[in-house]
Amino acid sequence: MSARPAQRVEMVPVERITVLNPRIRNPRMFREIVDSIARIGLKRPITVTRRAGADGPFYDLVCGQGRLEAFLELGETEIPALVVNADMEDCLVASLVENCARRHHRSLDLLQNIGGMRQRGHTVADIARQTGLSGEFVGCVLRLLEKGEQRLLQSVETGQMPISVAIEIADADEPGIQLALQHAYENNLLRGRKLLAAKRLVEQRKRRGKHVRRRTDGGTISSASLLNAYQEETDRKRLLVRRAEVARNRLTFITEALGKLFTDRAMTEILESEKLHDMPEELRDRLGNTGARMP
Repeated sequence: MSARPAQRVEMVPVERITVLNPRIRNPRMFREIVDSIARIGLKRPITVTRRAGADGPFYDLVCGQGRLEAFLELGETEIPALVVNADMEDCLVASLVENCARRHHRSLDLLQNIGGMRQRGHTVADIARQTGLSGEFVGCVLRLLEKGEQRLLQSVETGQMPISVAIEIADADEPGIQLALQHAYENNLLRGRKLLAAKRLVEQRKRRGKHVRRRTDGGTISSASLLNAYQEETDRKRLLVRRAEVARNRLTFITEALGKLFTDRAMTEILESEKLHDMPEELRDRLGNTGARMP
């Protein structure tokens, strides 16, 4: 980025600042920023670049969207800003680099911005160099963007799924997707909660499409979206009921099997000879209700 650092801080009207690369912010974290500025003021000025306008200068935001939005929330009309010399492309790159540096503030927008850089003529190597990401990662992101795989991209950005697995799923048919999940499990790429999350994502992708429908504050909720939410919650409850029934049937089978074993004299003699006299109290009570003779 070819920019000359500002020599001083200027008070810039907030209404004349344009956010070139907006990000969706976590509401809780945004509230913390607002509360902090309200209590102790702004710790670090935002960074902007000036451009001429018919009725005076305007400004493009380079970094500091959260601080700017906090000032707007507090009703402030001006904000301290460092003014640098940079063109619009440099501002977009600087904003993207800042997002990459804050990788614990993950957002689907970050990966979408990689696609934007590609559309503006940057090569994969350029994007990798300017963002600090690997060329292989950038190439895979661009491939998922071309396929419209927003759900998979979101899963990659939140760390729930390796990008290599996302690429396999994007390229596969239904049987191939299940095979990709199996390979990911066998190679320790998806285990435990991540595997369950991946299965839920695959199911949502199948039922609701590749794109993520964003809900904005103040927006209207359609009857179709309410119906979809109701159907999704109903499906989830039915799945929980089926799992509970399976668990109950298995426990019943185990209890009956143990009850039959303990009615076998040879079995009880083996347990007694091995001095296996102890068992959980709840299991003993349950087996006692079946009439089984316990060692």
